[in-house]
Amino acid sequence: MYSKPPFSGPETVLAYLSRYTDRFAISNRRLITLDEHGVTFRYKDYRCDGPDRQRTMTLSPDEFIRRFLLHVLPKGFHRIRHYGLLASAGREANVARARELLAVPAPPVVSDTPLPHQPLPCPCCGGRMVIIEIFQRAARARAPPSSHPFTGTIVL
Repeated sequence: MYSKPPFSGPETVLAYLSRYTDRFAISNRRLITLDEHGVTFRYKDYRCDGPDRQRTMTLSPDEFIRRFLLHVLPKGFHRIRHYGLLASAGREANVARARELLAVPAPPVVSDTPLPHQPLPCPCCGGRMVIIEIFQRAARARAPPSSHPFTGTIVL
C-alpha cells in the first residue's frame, strides 16, 4: 500500500477525518428542498470564516446520490470510531490500562445480580428495565345499573 504525506500537514487530515467519526455524510435537517430539478442542501465551506461559511448547493438527483454514495463504506469496512482505545474487543482492558497509567482509581464495581428493590432485566434484550408507571389491576367492567334486568335478547 502506498501513502504519501498530506499536503497541508496532519492537522488538516485530522480536521477532515473528525467530520466523519460520529456522524454520517448529511442529516435530514440540512436538506432544504427536493424536487425533479434537484436536491438543495446546506453545507459548511471550511475555507471561509464568518457568516459566509454556511452555504447552499443544488445538485441534480443523480449527482446528489453519486456524491452521497461516496460516503457509504463497502461491506466489511468499519467507521473510525470502531477502532482504537475504546473499540469493543479490548475496551475493558484498554481503559483499565489507561487508568493505571494515569493513576486514576477504578470506579466502584457494580454487581450484575439484581437487588431485591431493583427490577429484573428485560426478558428480550437483557438490559435494565426502568419502571415508568405501575397500573393498578383493573376491576371487571360494569354497566350502570338499570331498572330492567338483562334477559339475553335485544329489542330494536
